[in-house]
Amino acid sequence: MLLLLLILGCQPKTTPQGKTVKVTRVVSGNTLEVIGLEAQRNFNARVRLIGVDAPDLQQQPWGQTAKQQLEKIVQGSNVLLEFDVQQKDRFGRYQAYVWHDKVLLNEWLVAQGYVLAVARNPNDKYTQQLTRAQESARLMERGIWNPSQPMRLTPAEFRRS
Repeated sequence: MLLLLLILGCQPKTTPQGKTVKVTRVVSGNTLEVIGLEAQRNFNARVRLIGVDAPDLQQQPWGQTAKQQLEKIVQGSNVLLEFDVQQKDRFGRYQAYVWHDKVLLNEWLVAQGYVLAVARNPNDKYTQQLTRAQESARLMERGIWNPSQPMRLTPAEFRRS
């Protein structure tokens, strides 16, 4: 509860601007499929959460845990997508900060130790918040930072191996 209050205290005082969409599927701990983003209302668009890198789904148990936690929160729900400088990545996915019930989910996932904070220039609006959330998760030994079951390879290292 204290962590939630801390995170909420760090949230911006103004309401983020963006596009409200419906989550149709959680692909991984950092990627969603949504409808309502494209001109065709029923077109599924992929959205990658900015500033986070989730463990690969094959990176057990962390990848599935990150996906499941995100599913619990957003599956079938409406979320607000807040865009930064670069709206799409090189794979054509939208990149966004995802808000649900006034909580920045990118930051929440990092603070719980489900994903890593990774700076993604030029999209860096919340980089400091994500970095602070990761430091808190590491100090509190949450999720991937748990010393009894630490994640030994970053998601990028795992994908390269």
